[in-house]
Amino acid sequence: MSDEIQKITLSNLKPAEGSHRNRKRIGRGIGSGIGKTSGKGHKGHKARTGGATNPGFEGGQMPLYRRLPKRGFTNPFKIESQVVNVGALERIDGDIVSPETLAACGLARNVDEPIKLLAAGDAIRAYTITGIKVSAAAKVKIEAAGGKVEA
Repeated sequence: MSDEIQKITLSNLKPAEGSHRNRKRIGRGIGSGIGKTSGKGHKGHKARTGGATNPGFEGGQMPLYRRLPKRGFTNPFKIESQVVNVGALERIDGDIVSPETLAACGLARNVDEPIKLLAAGDAIRAYTITGIKVSAAAKVKIEAAGGKVEA
């Protein structure tokens, strides 16, 4: 039974023929052909550890990222609102829209972060909006459908 299929185990696993090459072991003696300076040439900046130049280096010329002026700033007090559209309110069970009901149906990630209702889509029934910021256009759509916006 020489044509039996051999069972694969951890003890007889090996890569396919020719698929694996040994890594290049530099700096292991002159006889290896890549000993002594290990393919780095003689001395100088590039022969040292960490000797590559930074990505913006332009040979000593003032680099572009330092020639251009700095513009603007990052506002540390910026408040990002979670956006919910009027058209998405149809996923809510009931007519009261609050941060808790929006989070329960998956329209808002976090109840503690501010939520803003925007006007994309149409209000299909009368909603009562509480505890949520509402854009002017969204307020018009809600009230046109017979709903109300409470502060």
